[in-house]
Amino acid sequence: MRVGISCFLTDRSVNILDLAREAEAREFDDLWVPEHTHIPSGRQTDWPMEEGSQLPEMYKRSLDPFVALSAAASVTERITLGTSICLVAQHDPIILAKTVSTLDHLANGRLIFGVGFGWNAEEMLHHGVNPDRRRTIAREKVMAMKELWTQEEASFKGTYVNFESSWQYPKPLQTPHPPIWVGGGKAALRHVVEWGDGWIPIEGVMPVPKLIQRMRSMAEEADRDPDEISIYLAGAPEDPVRIDQYRQAGLHGLALGITWDGDLDTVRRELDAHVEFRDRYLAG
Repeated sequence: MRVGISCFLTDRSVNILDLAREAEAREFDDLWVPEHTHIPSGRQTDWPMEEGSQLPEMYKRSLDPFVALSAAASVTERITLGTSICLVAQHDPIILAKTVSTLDHLANGRLIFGVGFGWNAEEMLHHGVNPDRRRTIAREKVMAMKELWTQEEASFKGTYVNFESSWQYPKPLQTPHPPIWVGGGKAALRHVVEWGDGWIPIEGVMPVPKLIQRMRSMAEEADRDPDEISIYLAGAPEDPVRIDQYRQAGLHGLALGITWDGDLDTVRRELDAHVEFRDRYLAG
């Protein structure tokens, strides 16, 4: 089982260079960071983790994930780097394709491109994205990026993305492109099966074992081998009984969280505790 580290990196977090070095030194498989371009102050959308609650401070302060992971790549050699998740619908797909392929190139093929659809309607609207169409828009943008990554001369004609025959380099170092892992719950499963290489469910907000079985059934119905779809749990609980239930259902890996505003000593202690938990309960 893959075991990674996730941290909601902000301007008040441990330095990404230190976090990346410390995580790699402890032989964690992956390092994950999220994305929010901004948080509109006139909020109306409930935070999905806890309806009616105040939005945690970290959401207002998140770093750009691609800049952060580029810095992490510069001081590491082995650890895989992942976006958990990139809000694709809010990006220009031509620019995002360039960003992703450049990072994969510079990181020597260590990127997992985690993508998602978002929950904050106000944030989407500021980007000109209709929240009701966000999944359709994200899907089309991913399809367009795949063309840019895999074709010598790429073109695309869609509802939301259109460009004529074009060159774009560098191509991703991984072929045909970095693995695309789709975040979300039940509504995301059809996208996972259609065009994803993996699925990132979120602990605490969805019945993960049941959805794993649903995803596998959907893959088989689509004549796709469900074992080829990686399943990686975000926000994993340090509960060996629950994790064993997930593993029996088909989970391939998980990420253990790091405090978003801890100093380096705090982060080192948390990483050491995660190492102990990993080695005791997750080995093999």
